[in-house]
Amino acid sequence: MRAKTSRRLVIDASVARAAGGEGATYPLSKHCRDALRTVLDVCHRAVMPPAIREEWNKHQSVFASQWRVAMVARKKLILEDTRPDPMLRGEIEAASSSEPGREAMLKDVHLVEAAQASDRTILSLDDAARDLFAGASRRVRALRTIVWVNPGSEADRARDWLDGGAPPEAAYRLRPGAPRA
Repeated sequence: MRAKTSRRLVIDASVARAAGGEGATYPLSKHCRDALRTVLDVCHRAVMPPAIREEWNKHQSVFASQWRVAMVARKKLILEDTRPDPMLRGEIEAASSSEPGREAMLKDVHLVEAAQASDRTILSLDDAARDLFAGASRRVRALRTIVWVNPGSEADRARDWLDGGAPPEAAYRLRPGAPRA
């Protein structure tokens, strides 16, 4: 049997908040729980610089907290800080077509910065942010290398994708006008 590919993934606190326990029946809770479980089972690693850890600390579910402990025990949590990228932030500000869009992207730019410092992959439930960054990718080339997968979306097939090694499929990359998977 071929060894599975391990990737360094940035996992947004939205996934941690939604992940339900073993008895969860709500589809979003189940999908997020299953995605986190697959990350652990496949031996992917989670990138958690301080800004992301702080969000997790505020919003993680009981299941996500237990998952995080298991990730630490297996030395699969990457805790190094990622530096803000002033050039990326400036390009995003310039590319935004509205003040609310600019503010929303700057609120989540730390996810993109962490992804750039690792394997360029984000798991997040925030489709609005994904769409904003995809639109900005018209003018911000660096965004086009980022893979953004929504584990709560049936269309994104996150669990299968994670189980298959989380390859940087073109369908998941941030790009303008691209239909999502």
